[in-house]
Amino acid sequence: MNLWNTIVTGFKETWAHKFRSLLTMLGIILGVASLVAMSAIVTGMENGLKEALEEAGGLRTIRIDYEDDLPLHQRHLFDQATGVTMHDVYALQQSAPLTKRITPLIEIWGFRKGALARYGRERTRPFKFAGTWPDILTIEQHEIAHGRMFNELDDEEARSVCVIGTEIRDELFGSPKQLGREVIPIDRTIVVNHQPLTIIGMFRHYESESFRKKKDALAQENAALEAAGKDPKAPRLRDDFIYRIKNKSIYIPLTTMLLKFRTDKNARAGADARLTTLKMEINDVEDLEAALQQARNVLMFTHKGIEDFAFRTKEDDAGQITTAIKDARMSGGIIAAISLLVGGIGIMNIMLASISERIREIGLRKAVGARTRDIFVQILVESTVIAILGGLLGLLTSIGLINILRNLTPEANGPVLTFAPMAIAFSCSVAIGILAGLFPAIKASRLHPIQALRYD
Repeated sequence: MNLWNTIVTGFKETWAHKFRSLLTMLGIILGVASLVAMSAIVTGMENGLKEALEEAGGLRTIRIDYEDDLPLHQRHLFDQATGVTMHDVYALQQSAPLTKRITPLIEIWGFRKGALARYGRERTRPFKFAGTWPDILTIEQHEIAHGRMFNELDDEEARSVCVIGTEIRDELFGSPKQLGREVIPIDRTIVVNHQPLTIIGMFRHYESESFRKKKDALAQENAALEAAGKDPKAPRLRDDFIYRIKNKSIYIPLTTMLLKFRTDKNARAGADARLTTLKMEINDVEDLEAALQQARNVLMFTHKGIEDFAFRTKEDDAGQITTAIKDARMSGGIIAAISLLVGGIGIMNIMLASISERIREIGLRKAVGARTRDIFVQILVESTVIAILGGLLGLLTSIGLINILRNLTPEANGPVLTFAPMAIAFSCSVAIGILAGLFPAIKASRLHPIQALRYD
């Protein structure tokens, strides 16, 4: 039997029972679509998390926080725990050569409470209000767009100056979109928690690459709508949280924070001043373990053996990202595999039903000379054709599904369609079709022609 004729016959048989074939393909369609969509979602999530991780300082950044959950054998020393202080900063600068840019921070997070910034009648709560040293510019990968960063002299003299993010500017002075021009509020004075601060610098606007592309596409679409005399679409874009924090931050010199924004936690002055956190960098990622051990030895000495501190590294975050992505891929893969398996069972059932309907036809073909191999190939090709069509429809469905998901997920974590998962999903659907058709093909090929012709 000619293979091409067999394939054409398979397509004709599928087309002859369109609705039944579509229902049979449904499992394959859903399996392929879910596999491709899951892969796109996970890839987008991975890209967004890694981009945000790099934006937050990269793998060379180490954060040291106060840890109030002391080890069990030190719980009785809780009252003696000092937390992270300026004394730790000076000690690390002197005795931890593998670290650099050791920078103290006192942070006030103002999601609902905390710092309140005002200018005239306008007011806003920064996500992050922090007192720190100028090195934070490098550690957190900030860039000054206008003005300057405060320097060591500003810190020594506790000057009432600040550097703000673009969202603080937008909410206090008006955004470029509202005013039709960019406001650069250098030398203007805002009031934060009743303390006047003069703006000496403004960070650049931070946004993820995927968010920028989405925003540009929306701007082009709205321009086309306006040119056609139609109303533009209202933007509903929302970037990843790390970028929004950087855009809605206010930074001031550390000494200014200690003297003018004292809290119960940092009320002590000098080397005993308590910090919210401490950030530093290492020269090379390969030195991470040695640098952590070096820093730990120094802190154990300054804290008199009390382990009331904890290291947070971006490598830990990267490891958590890798583990989460791996788990998500595995979970999605299992779900998609179940859908494909159900689709394969559906193909097998429909092929067995088809054989029952065509027993006399198979017997007649065998009686006029068709070989066992010809019947086997025909049934196998028919099941494979169903799987191929289901796989192709699944790919088309996945593209539509991903386009819908792009509008529902944050722009920084938007799904990314790649060729590899599409090829894998389609290959799996074809393999399922072949495997599902083996048993019906064997059963059909072993039918005895005389018994088949007698079948009623």
